Amino acid sequence: MTELSKMVVLPVDGSENALRSLDYLHLLYGSRHNLEVTLKYVLPSLPPILADDRSMKREIAMKLKALENKNIRLADKILSKAKDLLVKKGFKEDLVQTVSRKKDRGIAQDICNWVESKRADAVLMTTRGRSKLEAFFMGEVASKLIECCRVCPVWIVEGAVTSNRVLIAIDNSENALRAVDHAGFMLSGTDCPVTLFHTTQHLRGFVPLEVLEEAPELEELWKSKAGQEIEPYLKKAKEMLLEAGVSESQISTKIMSGSRSAANDILEEARKNGYGTIVMGRRGLSGVREFFMGSVSSKVLRSSTGMATWIVL
Repeated sequence: MTELSKMVVLPVDGSENALRSLDYLHLLYGSRHNLEVTLKYVLPSLPPILADDRSMKREIAMKLKALENKNIRLADKILSKAKDLLVKKGFKEDLVQTVSRKKDRGIAQDICNWVESKRADAVLMTTRGRSKLEAFFMGEVASKLIECCRVCPVWIVEGAVTSNRVLIAIDNSENALRAVDHAGFMLSGTDCPVTLFHTTQHLRGFVPLEVLEEAPELEELWKSKAGQEIEPYLKKAKEMLLEAGVSESQISTKIMSGSRSAANDILEEARKNGYGTIVMGRRGLSGVREFFMGSVSSKVLRSSTGMATWIVL
């Protein structure tokens, strides 16, 4: 099977934490791949009240122009350093592109507009910057990326990732299968172990414990029915991974009887068993389920230190 080209866009800001995203790509893909990487830097812009002021003195205008040129030189330096690091890790130089653009509507929106215009397969960024203030800022940009990107999946790296094991969270929704489709495409040709994971919510998540105490057999009936309902989705998900080129030896399936929190179950499974990546959809079966899945993905993102989370829309 011929491996199709894949393109990941990686926004960089010059921080060491942002450069960890490069380590993450190398962890997943090694040096033998045809992954195209575009390193993107959004140039900071002056407030419009200054940039558009035609009445300012020539001396001030020249200083503003010099500041703009300095920003461009800094961008070139940051992008060149990031590209050199990827090349040293074995990435082919002609597959690593660098791009800098002036900020227009906002960093997150500008990135989303650009990656979707280029039909990128994923956009990857870290939530940590050079300082606590920048960490907050990067976290805000990451959150807005997930809100803005309606086509391109968003990969968020939280800290240093050291494992190439991948957990794909599955529920009985088409969005979960879209997450599988994305993971299968992006992981084909790698040696990453992949687990299809489903957690069955405890019946206490639907009715009070006091009610269940009067009919304990309902919990067992619920587990049985829920297991039957998810089985076709797990089967379909495995078939999709195999068709994408992920080998059967890489794939495993796990269903667990969960707690009242799907997010906690996913995070506990990932931490206990050394996963480096969690893949999940953002939307579920309905308006109510979409809110539920949104809250799950948000909680996983907030608590996934030392892991990457792929959010597929």
